[in-house]
Amino acid sequence: MDGMTFPANTWPEADALLYDDAVKARVDHLYERVKDVVTPMEWPKFATLIDAINRLKVERGATILAHNYMTPEIFNCVGDITGDSLKLAQVAADAEEDVIVQAGVHFMAETAKILSPHKTVLIPDMEAGCSLAASITGADVQRIKAAYPDLPIVTYVNTSAEVKAYSDICCTSSNAVQVVEAVAAQWGVDTVIMIPDEYLAKNVAAQTGIKILTWKGSCEVHEQFTPQDLDDLRAAHPDAVILTHPECPPDVMAKADFAGSTGAMASYVKDHAPKKAILITECSMSDNVSVENPGVQFVKPCNLCPHMKRITLTGIYEALRDMKHAVEVDPAIAEKARASLQAMLDLPKAAKPPHFDTGRDAVAVPYVSV
Repeated sequence: MDGMTFPANTWPEADALLYDDAVKARVDHLYERVKDVVTPMEWPKFATLIDAINRLKVERGATILAHNYMTPEIFNCVGDITGDSLKLAQVAADAEEDVIVQAGVHFMAETAKILSPHKTVLIPDMEAGCSLAASITGADVQRIKAAYPDLPIVTYVNTSAEVKAYSDICCTSSNAVQVVEAVAAQWGVDTVIMIPDEYLAKNVAAQTGIKILTWKGSCEVHEQFTPQDLDDLRAAHPDAVILTHPECPPDVMAKADFAGSTGAMASYVKDHAPKKAILITECSMSDNVSVENPGVQFVKPCNLCPHMKRITLTGIYEALRDMKHAVEVDPAIAEKARASLQAMLDLPKAAKPPHFDTGRDAVAVPYVSV
């Protein structure tokens, strides 16, 4: 069956896809993008799935939103829109396609559904969760709100729809400082509650005069990095620029040359073209940034996110083939969550992802008492 042409709904199992001449003609040019991060042995299997996914996207009227932590064969070869959480949220709100496939974790798919309620939103693996999102519930937020009725609650997008629904505004690591300062001004207060990432809250507090209360939550990827890790990397690679994510503990961020969201990291590398770079974040980030910056040598002391890595080409293919794993959000919850997301999206958009000043002194950030 040359060319592997299948009518709608008759696509085969992933293992039955063939790496034939027609597939090679359609997708082998993409290998040039990822040849430094995908081995020649891996490519034939990836290529059959990449070809099938890209053809299925046309059949289904679908777009794939791929987070920066996706593996390079997903990010570079099937992702239609790529970027950090803020960019993907903005795109989800304006998506023209009828079907959105979220190549990312569950809270991202929920966000896409909340912002595009009339679209079909698929996630390749329903179990692709997030340790940070699991650290807090909607009931927890309701208790916080009852205990601190006069303070606004800023919620990181790395949370469930229910948590967003009981919050006043959302933020990402890219716009967290902007959101904190804006909501404090709107409420006429000098203190805000920022949940659930305690390290992001502490790093934001060091960048602003607004006082912050937080929740005891953290990302299992970024909390593992230590100051000693960065000292060792600095000693081994004195010529490297070290970039960290603000979900890292403050004493880790203080050791870095630059700190910001994944989008800000990628922007820094592109703009400054350092000879050598070390990204203190999830493993696939370095691979994906390296594709766009072949002249930069990347040292990769990364930590793997097991949740992001549940998203695979096979999973994307099967989700599109069978139109399965549709994400639904209770309409009443979605309406409230949409308001907190929209409050964030309505703020002025930065021309470039802002960064954190790594030279600021640490600021005490107490936990909420509930």
